[in-house]
Amino acid sequence: MKTYWGRDVRNVAVVGHAHCGKTTLIAALLHTAKMTTDRGRVEDGSAVTAYDEDEVARRTTMSNAVAFAEWDGVKVNLVDTPGFHMFLHEARAAMLPVEAALVVVNAQCGVEAGTDRVWKYANEVNLPRMVVVNQVDHPKADSRAGRQRMIETMRERWGRQVAPVQLPIVDEQGFHGVVDLVTMTALLYKPDGDGRGVAGKIPTAMQADVKAAHEALVELVAEGKDELMEEFFRVGTIPEEHLIAALHEAIREDRIFPVLFASGLRNVGIDHLLDFFKVYAPAPTEREPVAARGMMQGAAFDGVADALPVGMHHEEIVMRRVDDGEPLALYVYKTMTDPFAGRYSFFKVVSGMVKNDTSILNFTRHEPERLAHLCVMQGRRAVEVEELHAGDLGAVTKLRTTLTGDTLGDRAHEIFLEPVPMPEPVLTFAIEPKTRADEDRLAPALHKLMEDDPMTRFFRDPQTNEFLVAGAGQSHIEVVVSKLKRRYHTDVVLKAPKVPYRETIRGRAEAQGRHKKQTGGHGQFGDCRLRMEPLTRGSGIVFANEIFGGAIPRQYVPAVEKGVQESALRGFLAGFPVVDIKVTVYDGSYHEVDSSEMAFKMAARLAFRRCMEQAKPALLEPVMAVEIEAPDEFAGALIGDLNGRRGRVQGMESSDAGTVVRAEVPMAEMLSYSTTLTSLTQGRGSFRMEMHHYDVVPPMLAEKIVETAKGSMREEMDE
Repeated sequence: MKTYWGRDVRNVAVVGHAHCGKTTLIAALLHTAKMTTDRGRVEDGSAVTAYDEDEVARRTTMSNAVAFAEWDGVKVNLVDTPGFHMFLHEARAAMLPVEAALVVVNAQCGVEAGTDRVWKYANEVNLPRMVVVNQVDHPKADSRAGRQRMIETMRERWGRQVAPVQLPIVDEQGFHGVVDLVTMTALLYKPDGDGRGVAGKIPTAMQADVKAAHEALVELVAEGKDELMEEFFRVGTIPEEHLIAALHEAIREDRIFPVLFASGLRNVGIDHLLDFFKVYAPAPTEREPVAARGMMQGAAFDGVADALPVGMHHEEIVMRRVDDGEPLALYVYKTMTDPFAGRYSFFKVVSGMVKNDTSILNFTRHEPERLAHLCVMQGRRAVEVEELHAGDLGAVTKLRTTLTGDTLGDRAHEIFLEPVPMPEPVLTFAIEPKTRADEDRLAPALHKLMEDDPMTRFFRDPQTNEFLVAGAGQSHIEVVVSKLKRRYHTDVVLKAPKVPYRETIRGRAEAQGRHKKQTGGHGQFGDCRLRMEPLTRGSGIVFANEIFGGAIPRQYVPAVEKGVQESALRGFLAGFPVVDIKVTVYDGSYHEVDSSEMAFKMAARLAFRRCMEQAKPALLEPVMAVEIEAPDEFAGALIGDLNGRRGRVQGMESSDAGTVVRAEVPMAEMLSYSTTLTSLTQGRGSFRMEMHHYDVVPPMLAEKIVETAKGSMREEMDE
């Protein structure tokens, strides 16, 4: 394959709402560029970037996939991203290694929830955006008024910078061409053809619309540029060569979001989209220098290096240009495990030039790596290359320790690129292996899946002793379970996780515990008096010793404390740990011969239980701090739902996406919230939550929880 310099590379993330046609559009782009012999179909898994079995079965993209098209002297790297809201974290991660995002909008549905979400992600990282209205060929999408309303909607949501650079040619033949508003030429297509248009005349019925749209585009491009404005007012327009250069600059600077029209399914407008990438999409070498954390070099570092503790480094901010002349640096933005080839590490050449069989250092883990079998990815197929230049995307297999988010490069010029922050998982399930063999395979298999998908979490709850798997939602976790079975032959069962309730007291109590047992030899005797009182939330268990005069010998006091701690762990009401109490041993008695540590531990257990009976025991539940973001029109429904979940709304504020609602809600009420939020907000809402505090469960609910817990304990004893 030909080697491409950074100036001849275009890196584009294809993003949008689920089922807007991203994968089909990429298949058409590859076919038009003669990278594939046929376009392939999402439905049967023959599309280049839809190769995972779960994606084919569900007919939706669930992880990023990379392909490339060679077109008229440039290489266009295309990153196909998910649009389903539970997998949108992948789309967010795809925006770091690219210089532009192609936002795909379904011509039938317009701007949808996922479209708004990916637009927000791109806005957060100041990523240039191009919009393509896809599926214009659909009968429900051929209305001129409908297309105009769609453009107005985009402007309302994304700003007046949204500007058509094409108009679609739609008549009794359907959608069969586009008019380029920069060059003022028409391209006509044969639907289901090779995707390459032929020059034609602008339809007479469209000429007024084309002229108005061209003038609007020229005026928007000229805004803010004095020399262009002067030329615009002097000549009444901007010459084509000046307009092309100015539009390219405006797109790169986020001053214009161009809108194009195409049909990936019918192969209409596809070659013009590739032309648009070549002429207008920013090249990696046009990118501003990348900020990274670097190691202090030279004499400034020599003076402090010896004084730093082992393993501690002195850092500085380094601005690294995307240039072959800079030291080598690679950023790994994706990891994929192939059952045959092993683990693929997808990377961007941030700076420098990398060649096959290069030995480099993983800066993140301080481990050496060797780049054997350097390649570029065409979906699942790896195309081996000898070298890659700054700005290009590549992949390599079988790196020993490298994972997603790592930075690698020249060991003499160490830098660290910040990985894309992943949102916290919003749904957790308990996961149980079906057999002993599955149990042995479960942890290694899940850790491999976690390497592929940083949004997946796997851990053990220290209180309930359950294995838990967490993810972006139920569909996400179901995919994890499917991969466990298909890839690693591990069968598991998902269950709702146990809520980690706790117990406490609301009053004071004193009680005596006496353990006395006489046998044929030495007996057992222990006697202690305990005082129990409540503490503030989060205090845990405090043990105090107020024994005076040797009522209990010093060597037996630790046994009393151990008895208290063990009893607190076992609970009183329903077997949940007791917390936020102070237990004081203040009196007791002993026997010179029969007393022992075991006897005093048993006495402490008896005293603890009697204190709990008198001290108004109560059940505590975890309360989560919840933050929900959704369009303004759903705020009322969200607050009503939170009130029904025993939530306490703490406040509301405006955001770019609408309204942010903050509330405190019991964990037990949030276990199925992800599905409810999707329903309430038509998929346009998102939420995150974290543990905030424990609070007392209302008495009526507490009775049910205690009864259920006791029933489970009885079943376990019967087994």
